[in-house]
Amino acid sequence: MAPPEILSLKGVRAGYGEVAVLHGIDLSLARGETLAVVGANGAGKSTLLRAIMGQIALTGGEIAFEGRTLARFPTYHRTRLGIGYAPEGRQLFPGMSVDENLEMGAARARPAERRKRIERMFGIFPKLAALRRTHCGYLSGGEQQMVAIARALMGEPRLLLLDEPSTGLAPRVVAELYASLASLLGTGLAVLVVEQNARAALRFAGRGVVFEDGRITAQGEAKALIADRRVVSAYVGGLATPEWAGAPTEG
Repeated sequence: MAPPEILSLKGVRAGYGEVAVLHGIDLSLARGETLAVVGANGAGKSTLLRAIMGQIALTGGEIAFEGRTLARFPTYHRTRLGIGYAPEGRQLFPGMSVDENLEMGAARARPAERRKRIERMFGIFPKLAALRRTHCGYLSGGEQQMVAIARALMGEPRLLLLDEPSTGLAPRVVAELYASLASLLGTGLAVLVVEQNARAALRFAGRGVVFEDGRITAQGEAKALIADRRVVSAYVGGLATPEWAGAPTEG
């Protein structure tokens, strides 16, 4: 039996003012599934996540989380329902430490529980443990991205949305980041990642969707999309396979 749906988009249309960006998106995600949405800059990938989070209003269609329509819920309530979101640009508090930024992701939890969750995040992103008292403004781009994702996980979501997590990062750092994310596979957490770095995202995810001009133009198993010459030519290119893909990760 297939796992139940956790996220469903039916005929979703959205945009900014009179500028339409998403044009009738139908998309679903099952519990524990990983989905990569890839496409060129301006294809509508980030707009998709903002629509799911309620940061922009729909002009048509419906979004449901665990069978519940999200239309009447503001962004903060969607987070409380169980959706974690690491936005593009990280949006950390640079004058606050790693620990303090992580605490913001579980502000409603009791102090003892917050501490437990922070230690759990250091298990996923070991590099952050030694930086826990460092202000985030002094961290590298890769370290900041780890904090942004860890902060989204602090709320113990059942669905995690990642917006361009590899932007501005060196290939080695991208590989390290996705190796950490791979440790989440099999935990029951559903992950939807939107990326211009199609190879990294499709190596990570089980299923993929290609966006062009706010429409889905191809979808299927991620392995099949990587093997599709049209997708490779347009979005993947000749980048080397990340070191962690298909092999055990050390440490």
